[in-house]
Amino acid sequence: MEAILTGIAGIVVGLVLGAVFGKKWARQASEQNLAHLRQEAEELHEKAQREAAEAARVAEVEAKEKMLEEEREFERELTRRRREIERIEIKLQKRESYLEKKVESTERREQSLSDRQNVLESRIQSAEKRADELQKLRDEAKRKCEEISGLTSEQAKVMLLESLEEEVRQESAALVRRFEAETRENANKKARQIITLAIQKCSTDTVGETTVSVVNLPNDEMKGRIIGREGRNIRALEAATGVNIIIDDTPEAVVLSCFDPLRREVARQTLEKLLGDGRIHPGRIEEVAAKVEKEINDNIRETGDAMALELGITGLHVELVKLLGRLKYRTSYGQNVLQHTREVVQLMGTMAAELGVDVQMAKRAGLLHDIGKAVSYEMEGTHAVIGSEMAKKYGEPPAVVHAIASHHWEEEPRTLIAVLLQAADAISAARPGARRETLESYIKRLESLERIANSFNGVQKAYALQAGREIRVAVEPTTLNDNDCAKLARDMTKQIEQELEYPGQIKVTVCREMRVTEFAK
Repeated sequence: MEAILTGIAGIVVGLVLGAVFGKKWARQASEQNLAHLRQEAEELHEKAQREAAEAARVAEVEAKEKMLEEEREFERELTRRRREIERIEIKLQKRESYLEKKVESTERREQSLSDRQNVLESRIQSAEKRADELQKLRDEAKRKCEEISGLTSEQAKVMLLESLEEEVRQESAALVRRFEAETRENANKKARQIITLAIQKCSTDTVGETTVSVVNLPNDEMKGRIIGREGRNIRALEAATGVNIIIDDTPEAVVLSCFDPLRREVARQTLEKLLGDGRIHPGRIEEVAAKVEKEINDNIRETGDAMALELGITGLHVELVKLLGRLKYRTSYGQNVLQHTREVVQLMGTMAAELGVDVQMAKRAGLLHDIGKAVSYEMEGTHAVIGSEMAKKYGEPPAVVHAIASHHWEEEPRTLIAVLLQAADAISAARPGARRETLESYIKRLESLERIANSFNGVQKAYALQAGREIRVAVEPTTLNDNDCAKLARDMTKQIEQELEYPGQIKVTVCREMRVTEFAK
């Protein structure tokens, strides 16, 4: 126990001594640390002072540079503003100067207008005075003229008007002649240009395919075989084809006579096939005639389709296509109607393109304009009226129907396409080689031209020239003057248009010549 207490006492003494010496050692250590910290703090403080001084110096330098830059920018802006102000001041000075001049000019103009107004007022007053004086003089002169002439003013006015009327009539006739000449020259020039271009594009020069009514025979012995025993072959042929077969003394030829061109064509081809085959009897004749008729009907449809396709026209009714194909077997004055139709379509297309008209509509009217000729021998009426009715029946446009109806003046043309169709039809019919006329009709037209020309007063002689395309008239120079000649030519052309039918146009030339002869003795 004692030992334990001694040990405890020793431990306590040790702890006390350790605490005393530890406290002392800790104090010494803390003092050393404190001194070290103070030294570091002083160093940090000095460093912070140096950095702060450096930062302050840098900031001061930057502030000065920024201040200098702002001062320079301010000076530049100030300089720009001063220049802008100077420019505006100069502009205002110029405008002010201009306004001052304008004001001065306006004042001078107002003063001038005022002076002119005063002058005009004085002139008006003077004119009014002179007008009053002239009226008095006119009244006095009128009274003296009435006393001298023994006529009243109304009577003198009538005489003056009569003399002026004759003078005005002569002057108006001269003006009409001059305007007609100018208009005719310009119109003829443009018309020649368009028509020449159209004709150049029409390749056909002479009459093309024609339908014949004469069949050539290899020898005269074939005539007997055509007639047959007791005439049974010729009767069968006429009954099957509907034509009259004329067998006369013409060597190696048989004439087919029929008004229907299709029947005549069927008879021609039937007879040629029979002659080529050599077998001619009633049964064979009926068989060949039926076969030929079927072939021609098929050819008609093919011909119409080919024509429409060639000319670029689509949408035609089937019946119109058939009628178009039948024109292949129709002629007019020796001109094949289908060929004539092709020429008219080409001319219509060219002229319509030149004038800016609907080309397709114009070509359509040209293609169908003579469609009535395909059935004109079966129906009553002119081919133009029949053709327009057929076109209307099968749904053609009103412009086409009207152009067909008016292309021979059955109606008054109201559209440009109708007028072009008249021109194209006349060009195709009147060109050299297009048609042929009988001698009787040709002579009759010449006589009619001269008769119409001689029916006018003052005509001395009249001559039909250039195959009836010109009538030249010589007048009495003492009866008619130049203006009367112009009126005579115009009246003569109107009467020719009303009384005669002719292809193309007829030129009327009136000649007046004054000859004075004296003899010196």
